[in-house]
Amino acid sequence: MKPEEVKRIAVLGAGTMGHGIAQVCALAGYETILRDVDAETTLGGLERIRANLEKAVRLGFTTSDDREAALTRLRAEPDFGRAVESADLVIEAIPEAMDLKRQTFGALDREAPAKAVLATNTSSLPVTEIAACVERPERVVGMHFFNPVPAMKLVELIKAEQTGEDALAVARDVAKRTGKEPIEVLDTPGFATSRLGILLAMEAIRMVEQGVATAEEIDHAMTLGYRHPMGPLRLTDLVGLDVRLGVAEHLHAELGERFRPPALLRRMVRAGKLGKKTGRGFYRYDG
Repeated sequence: MKPEEVKRIAVLGAGTMGHGIAQVCALAGYETILRDVDAETTLGGLERIRANLEKAVRLGFTTSDDREAALTRLRAEPDFGRAVESADLVIEAIPEAMDLKRQTFGALDREAPAKAVLATNTSSLPVTEIAACVERPERVVGMHFFNPVPAMKLVELIKAEQTGEDALAVARDVAKRTGKEPIEVLDTPGFATSRLGILLAMEAIRMVEQGVATAEEIDHAMTLGYRHPMGPLRLTDLVGLDVRLGVAEHLHAELGERFRPPALLRRMVRAGKLGKKTGRGFYRYDG
């Protein structure tokens, strides 16, 4: 598969990341198919895309014509096989669990075209292990988008041990066409961004746990002192405390003690304080 041959993209997972990836792909001119195992999540993802595009038009970030064209190129497909059967690129954006990803890529190996490039949006799991599930692992690559996808410029491209140059070229070209700036990293635990981001987040949570400062003060320190667009604790709320805990546990196992999740994070997750999606995290969210 060559970059210029990519016309149709299937996005698996319509949640926080998946619907955003589908939105930017449709806006970039690709025929885009959105699929999730849960019909309600799929419908919710489509509604969020429509709402996001409406807001983008109001703010002058896109035109009404481009919005309508993007929605015309976007459709939902509940059946897995039909969703991927004619895709040139599949971007998997399902939960961060290796068994689920391996199961999904095994199914893609059977259902997607042999020429299709298969990308995973994992933020920390080894792409090399995911690629081992398919007959032609050279077509598997990591495409780590950032949340919120329409606003964030970075896409981290992860080259597995098996990733071929053609797959990397397709991922690079699609990232650029969707308005992103790709960086390329080797398949190491946490890649570049999660490794640094989780380390900062875990230390910020430990500081709250130890009473060093409040969440608001720590976040202000990073936004004002280091010019981060968002503090590490508010970002943790946005990503999801459960997601961050899972990544931290993986990096703790792979890289050692400095990534050990604080007890406060575990308690908050057990209490259902998962961040913005549940209305409570390090901050409160109404509505």
